[in-house]
Amino acid sequence: MEQFTEEQQEQIVHAIQVAESHTSGEIRLAVEPRCKGEPMDRAAVYFHRLGMDKTALRNGVLIYMATDDHQFAIIGDTGIHAKVADGFWEETKELMLGYFKQGDLVTGLTEGIKHAGKQLQHFFPRQDDDVNELPNDIAFGNGKDD
Repeated sequence: MEQFTEEQQEQIVHAIQVAESHTSGEIRLAVEPRCKGEPMDRAAVYFHRLGMDKTALRNGVLIYMATDDHQFAIIGDTGIHAKVADGFWEETKELMLGYFKQGDLVTGLTEGIKHAGKQLQHFFPRQDDDVNELPNDIAFGNGKDD
């Protein structure tokens, strides 16, 4: 996809792999050029489309980004949402937004992934029998489908 170079995609996927190596939680990134509707609504569409609501501990986190529209959202499943402190998602968004405003999408994403990963690690530490329930790749959409 044109939004990120191959090297940038590798950096983002690596950040996901590192974050997930310390937790049973799952982190995904969904990217499309244009946001059809509200960012949180699109995030919810991708959350369900990618099966993130099917993890055993309900501890998936999705970062959604519409690159051309400069919009993004973060959504966590019920397991992680119930455990993080009030304001955690907004804090994560603000951290990422600081980099986005400087034009550095990749660092914003990787820092957001790290931040979410630390919370997942705290509340859902990796166990010996943990399996990677979902792929770590970036889900690219066209911004047109439902």
